[in-house]
Amino acid sequence: MAGILTFAEHREGKLRRPSLEAVSEAKRLAATLGGPVAAVLIGSGVEGLAAELGAYGADVVHVFDQPELAHYATEPFARALAQAAQESQASAVLVPFTAMGKDLAPRVAVRLKAGLVSDCVALTAKGGTLEARRPVYAGKAYATVAWKGGLPLASLRPNVFALGARDEAHKAEIKKGSVDAAARARVTKVEAAAGGKVELTEAQVIVSGGRGLKGPENFHLVENLAAAFGAAVGASRAVVDAGWVDHQYQVGQTGKTVSPTLYIACGISGAIQHLAGMSSSKVIVAVNKDADAPIFKVANYGLVGDVFEILPKLTEAAKAYFGR
Repeated sequence: MAGILTFAEHREGKLRRPSLEAVSEAKRLAATLGGPVAAVLIGSGVEGLAAELGAYGADVVHVFDQPELAHYATEPFARALAQAAQESQASAVLVPFTAMGKDLAPRVAVRLKAGLVSDCVALTAKGGTLEARRPVYAGKAYATVAWKGGLPLASLRPNVFALGARDEAHKAEIKKGSVDAAARARVTKVEAAAGGKVELTEAQVIVSGGRGLKGPENFHLVENLAAAFGAAVGASRAVVDAGWVDHQYQVGQTGKTVSPTLYIACGISGAIQHLAGMSSSKVIVAVNKDADAPIFKVANYGLVGDVFEILPKLTEAAKAYFGR
């Protein structure tokens, strides 16, 4: 086998956790399939990130370090990743299922004539080939998919694949490349949202609020609990549609798909589109006054009661426990 290639996404000079999860999974699969583990770094001033990829298992890092690649653009990034896959004769390509990965993976698949399986929650090496497990029907069932011929390309759901042990002694070989950075559309400026917030898709703990909070003036109860846990803040579609919070907080089929270690749903009934976005969380805690709410069917722990009474008490308990 020629080895497994991963795409390393970064932001503000740091590798994003899903990139390290992809490398860790590639290393695990390579133990069965054989071949080296490689990663692709694209950007401007990014060569220094190669050492961290090596520490997590990358044997080779393909670096496309050009000033014109400072901001993400679909065409040159797809060009670079496809180029690295062809030059390394990769046997499989893994891409994080992030906003960037969702845009990038299909275009790379077309260039490589590869079969793309999106939003994978498990990968298995069988008989020298790969099988993927992914949710279907809004997360109500799971399908096992095998590639038959062609290059396997998979996008991995963040926070699902285990992060491997870091080994600083493991050094990656750096292979520098260049790519045509021409693009029909280019980013001229990036305006980031207010800092200090935990990215939803990478958060280990998420506290989400729904219509049970009755109005935007009460959403601070969710934010206070999240602050006590050091967690990210999420919301249901109904809350976002009502204008209580921005769309970036929406969890669900039409929002963000998350898989945190702990998901606390406050005043969320559990519509199917919301469950599709968070049902793969490791532990789910639901707080709702309706004992028959669908959210309790997927919850590991349920609190039937008034969110206006329960959330302040949970917040105080969390503050005392974490010393915040």
